[in-house]
This record gives sequence, C-alpha cells and structure tokens, in this order.
Amino acid sequence: MAAVVPAVLLSGCTGADPVPTGSPTSSSSTWESTYVAPAATKLSALRGVTVPADSLMNPALSAKIDNHEAARPQIGLERADIVFEELVEGGLTRYLGVWQSDIPDTLGPVRSIRPMDPDIMTPFGGIAAYSGGQQQFLDMMQATPLLSVIFDYDTTGLFSRSSDRSAPHNVILQSARVISEHSDLAPPAQQFAYAPTVAASSAVIDGTPISAINARFSNSRFPSWAWNAEAQSYLRSQEGSADFDSNGTQLRSTNVVVMRVDIDDTFGAVPKTTMVGSGDASVSTGGKAIHATWSKASQADSVRLIDDKGVTIRLAPGNTWIELVPNGRGSFELVP
Repeated sequence: MAAVVPAVLLSGCTGADPVPTGSPTSSSSTWESTYVAPAATKLSALRGVTVPADSLMNPALSAKIDNHEAARPQIGLERADIVFEELVEGGLTRYLGVWQSDIPDTLGPVRSIRPMDPDIMTPFGGIAAYSGGQQQFLDMMQATPLLSVIFDYDTTGLFSRSSDRSAPHNVILQSARVISEHSDLAPPAQQFAYAPTVAASSAVIDGTPISAINARFSNSRFPSWAWNAEAQSYLRSQEGSADFDSNGTQLRSTNVVVMRVDIDDTFGAVPKTTMVGSGDASVSTGGKAIHATWSKASQADSVRLIDDKGVTIRLAPGNTWIELVPNGRGSFELVP
C-alpha cells in the first residue's frame, strides 16, 4: 500500500488535464431582492394610534360643547380624540372636545367659552370654536395663539342653528369645512404618553381592577363610567341614565382620567377650573385604575400624568375623556 499511494498522488500532477480558459459561465439569472421597505409610520398625536407618517397633517379643532339636557344627544362628540368635562355656573357642566384624528362634517351644539378654556385649549394649537362669551373671556381667548371661530361674529356661514333643537342649544358648526379652510395650520403636538397596546398601559400593568367610575360635579351633574370587557371601553352614563351619541350608540372611552382641580371664584357666578398647577388624579384603562399626580406648568404646557413612582403614565391607544372634578364641592369613587 505504501508504494501505491505516491502513484495516485502523482497522477493528479500530470499535464494531461486541459487548462481552463476564458471566464466561467452560469445558466442562472442575476438575483434580485423582492424586499419592499414598510411605509413610514408615526403615532397619532391625540390617540397614540400608529398611522402613516404623511397622514393627519391637519390642525386640531377644539370646540366648546353644550351638555344641557336640551343639547343631548350631542353631534360628533363620539369622534373626538379628547374630551374635557368642566364645571360651569349653576352646577352644570360643559364639554371641551378636541378633534384631529377624525373630523366629523358637523359638530355641536356649540356654546360660549369660560375662563379656564384658554388654558385647556392652548396646548393643542390650531382652531378654537365657540359661540361667544363675556368680553373678558373673549379677550383671554384672543390672547392665545389659536385661531378663533365664533358664532356671534360669523359672517361666512360656518355656523347655523338647527331647527330640531331650541335656542341656545342648537348652534352647529361645519367642522370639516373649518379644517379644510385652515389646513395650513400646524398639527398638534402629542399630549400624553401612550403604550403600544391596552395590555401594556400603565393602569393595566400596575393598577387595581375596577368595574366603574362615579364622579360628582354637583347634585345636578354626576356622570359615571362602567367598564365593558366586550367593548374594551368604559361606557358613559349621566345622572344614572346611559349617555348616547346622535347615532344612538352609548358614548364610550378607552381611557378615563379624573383630575381633582381647584375652583377659582374670582369671576363670581362663573367658576374657573384652575388648570395651571397640580393635583391628585386617577387614570383608568382596560378595567383597571392607577393613582396619579397631574401637573401643568403653564398655559402652553400639556397636562402631565405621573404615577406614585415618578414615572410618566402611558395611556392605551384610543380616545380619552378627562373629568375635571372640583375639590371640596365634587367627588369621585372607583367601584371594585
């Protein structure tokens, strides 16, 4: 065997094999990638929902909405991104709705502003819509960077009175037209922190299970929210009765925030909710609630929500209602 191996090895070294010439050829075609880069996305500023990066470039529209019994059901309220409920005179409440992600053709009934509204509206930028107000409150609103559209001064037909409601609870705004005519205004900045899912929200991770939220502004106004697992939302009632939108669907919210606020009585019979400051809060998402502290550093600053560990609270993607419940004269409870 030792004599055979060298012969085999040497046989590969003879010059009998032809020398390759030219370039190698291949019958296979050139490979091309079929990968398509995903479209760029962003979070919608007022809902925290993932949307195309080039969408929702329109400004926000903040509008003062009536909550008198004669104004119900409201028009377009169910499509608002964020709704604040605030105490006004006589123990009644009004809404300040903010629309940007989903603009209805019309909304209302629109009512007059109150002294806290400039502090609520300013961080959203864009457009402020209201029916009128005391001159001192108009001056306060006009001093903000927002564009005001006012029923009492409208000569363009943006507002009209609905024939199926009685005045003053029947002023309706052509909201889509307002946005279209002022599309050059900048979109709003993000107001709150958002988790990617309900399950990842701060309340669901660190909160306590609840079945309902009961708030009381006065003996005349006591809204409540009941957790509905099937709808994955809190369903709204007022004064013990289900609260419906103009389509006959019960109003609902993904997130419900209760902020305890001081009331400034400087303006006599017109209570002013103190928005620049801080106080206790509760944030409810996904059938759970977490204690929080709210703060707002200036008129232009957004409301911040911080948990008891000092960490920014993350809401779930979706709409948010904020109950501005007065300290002292108001109350709220979380029902297990």
